[in-house]
Amino acid sequence: MKRSGILNAALSGAIARLGHTDELLICDSGMPLPQGAEVVDLAFLPGIPAFADVLEGILREIVVEGATAAEEVRAANPSCDALLNAHLPGLAYVPHEQLKRRSHTSKLIVRTGEAHPYANVILRCGVPF
Repeated sequence: MKRSGILNAALSGAIARLGHTDELLICDSGMPLPQGAEVVDLAFLPGIPAFADVLEGILREIVVEGATAAEEVRAANPSCDALLNAHLPGLAYVPHEQLKRRSHTSKLIVRTGEAHPYANVILRCGVPF
């Protein structure tokens, strides 16, 4: 049995399979999920689990070399924008429609129960060396 880190077996295994430059989308419960990508759906009830909890847990597990969010998050969800900027220096912004299109190239999608708008981010994996 794992002592720490992500306990969800599907998510832990999917993260372990990510490589350099692979992209991972962490999204709210309303984000359309593209076909073809591996999806780990953690959504249970509205708000559970929260986007912040999932983001922080995943960031403890992976190296991130770049991140992209929807520019609409700045006005529509300032607390999420602050969270993203606190954890992801150099965060890039694109229009939400473009983020949705870019999500089609994500190797892994993690759906949260988040019920606030634009709580979505694409993380590009880096390497620890």
